Amino acid sequence: MLGAIGLDERQESAYRALVAVGAAEVNDLAHRLGLPESDTERTLRRLEQHGLAAQSSARTGRWVAAPPGVALGALLTQQRHELEQAELAAALLAEEYRADAAEPAVHDLVEVVTGAGAVAHRFHQLQLGAANEVCALVTGNPIAVSGLENESEERAATRGVSFRVVIEREVLALPSGILELSAALSRDEQCRVVDRVPTKLVIADASLAMVPLTSRGAEPAALVVHASGLLESLTGLFEAVWREAMPLRLGESGWAQETTVGPDPTDLEILSLLLAGLTDASVAKQLDLGLRTVQRRVKGLMELTGVSTRLQLGWHAYERGWVARGSRS
Repeated sequence: MLGAIGLDERQESAYRALVAVGAAEVNDLAHRLGLPESDTERTLRRLEQHGLAAQSSARTGRWVAAPPGVALGALLTQQRHELEQAELAAALLAEEYRADAAEPAVHDLVEVVTGAGAVAHRFHQLQLGAANEVCALVTGNPIAVSGLENESEERAATRGVSFRVVIEREVLALPSGILELSAALSRDEQCRVVDRVPTKLVIADASLAMVPLTSRGAEPAALVVHASGLLESLTGLFEAVWREAMPLRLGESGWAQETTVGPDPTDLEILSLLLAGLTDASVAKQLDLGLRTVQRRVKGLMELTGVSTRLQLGWHAYERGWVARGSRS
């Protein structure tokens, strides 16, 4: 918890123990921490450098904790100052970069990132650096980052960054597919579904994109594309897929409105998944329902709309607003 102000786990544990007792001998503190006395003393020396502990003037080998309100407050103030200086430096560097990149060389427009760790780091960096919008095409075979590991997406959304995501239908059949989709929808992300997406792709603020470079089985690698004609083509590809994809919403939070007469939320979830191309059996598995329950509910929806085929049911679902048609622009 105190790592943000420069303390490692051992130093934090020592300081907490010292605060709990107020003052302690090195051997007593070493016993509490389960550390050799030599390691404990080195840790106390580090705390002394941070201003969090001091040697007692009354007894050699006895250490006293500095008041947390004063000592930690000073460290936090220093940390804030350093962050402000870092932000200023980042702004100046960004301005310098923009000036130098006004007419970049062709070979500087694309970066090659190799290795799972490097690809994952660049992917998170791209999302965390977005200020307005992230657009993504998602397949069922992640290269370096799975949906459940994508913490940067949640952090970016919390900052107000909007997301438009197109997933291929295979993702819905994955064990975590519905869970990831529900989490995205709860953050008010816009999600659509197609049979297949042409490639994995993520675009930040229409100024930076990332696409995979290697095929399945090879070492993970990706291209990071800067503002250029290639980036414009990738943006156009995303928009074309987005226009043809079908909006998908799950759960109560995803529906524009609820009516007292008509399908309930479970009916709407079933209908949305069926229109996304899942079979009755797949829908039953994803929603933890019995197959007969799904079929009975679909039959009830057909009776409610007065239709005789599922194709007609899908048309009526759009016309009645049960499923969001979405903008095609």
